Amino acid sequence: MTANEYGFDTLAIHAGQDPDPRTGAVVPPIYQTSTYAQDAVGAPRLGYEYSRSSNPTRDALQECLAAIEGGRRGLAFASGLAAEDTLLRAVCRPGDHVVIPSDAYGGTYRLFSKVAENWGLSWTAVPLDDLDQVRAAFRPGVTKLIWAETPTNPLLSIADIAALGGLAHEYDALLVVDNTFASPYLQQPLTLGADVIVHSTTKYLGGHSDVVGGALITADDELGDQLQFHQNAMGAVNGPFDAWLTLRGIKTLGVRMERHCDNAERIVRFLSDHPAVTEVLYPGLESHPGHEVAAKQMQRFGGMVSFRTTGGMEKAVDVCNRTKLFVLAESLGGIESLIEHPGQMTHLSAAGSVLEVPADLVRLSVGIETVDDLLADLEQALG
Repeated sequence: MTANEYGFDTLAIHAGQDPDPRTGAVVPPIYQTSTYAQDAVGAPRLGYEYSRSSNPTRDALQECLAAIEGGRRGLAFASGLAAEDTLLRAVCRPGDHVVIPSDAYGGTYRLFSKVAENWGLSWTAVPLDDLDQVRAAFRPGVTKLIWAETPTNPLLSIADIAALGGLAHEYDALLVVDNTFASPYLQQPLTLGADVIVHSTTKYLGGHSDVVGGALITADDELGDQLQFHQNAMGAVNGPFDAWLTLRGIKTLGVRMERHCDNAERIVRFLSDHPAVTEVLYPGLESHPGHEVAAKQMQRFGGMVSFRTTGGMEKAVDVCNRTKLFVLAESLGGIESLIEHPGQMTHLSAAGSVLEVPADLVRLSVGIETVDDLLADLEQALG
């Protein structure tokens, strides 16, 4: 099933999920097995030998991931960072260089600065919305990747995917786009010139805060084969039950994202007028510097909202501690609303670095609850 044949919600519900041929079950079975009986030496049944290499439940998820992102190959992993690490080792070598966002996710920054750097991979952080700075950071013949997030975590900056793809390909490099914040429902980077998409499927794809996972999707068969080899060789795959939970979450992604966006837009209007808020970061605002690019490449503007408070870090932390419906927790993209202080939580690993986030920043993952209840909770928390 492809996007040329069917709409997004149809793909999310049906791609890779034909009724079970033996029983007629409409939901793909959980093949909770580590190994498979073979018909003869060298003749595995349907190609299944060992569940690190392949598993029918994970295969169903991978086919669905490829379909909803408009790709040809989807690969599922134990976490988003496992997917990122596998990608880096598959396409980079010691001595190579990568351009990353100057406001990347803290875990991604940690992977580059504390793990990949020790392996011999160098990196430069620049604002990816400034193409002149991106070009200046390139080392011809050495830079192998532009690593983009759009929107970024947690400052919600916007990068022009098509422009970055053109720049990367000019230098025979690849463009990687972390599409976690937008989700495939709101943005499909492969159609805009990206080479690989990264997801933490823990977030909007799973959607229910009950499973951890990651994914890589590409439209290039040769690159897909290379990534699949490393997926098996490195072994950071998700288990069949985790794959099943993620696949179940994807089925409702479209309808959930519409509510996430509806609620976020109401909350942005409220925060924009609140005297305790100095700045609201949301690409749907016309005042956002990336608004025009976001409007061009996104269907809507998502459920993630960040804002800065009067009173500095003390006020920001106080707001996080006072909410009742917004749960104080890391992660994002679930049906429940979450609040966090990035500087001391998800982005603590970037403290003291060029990627350090403002101390007065609060990040919201807006859920699908009744929006009036969420507004009342923020009102009392902001005081």
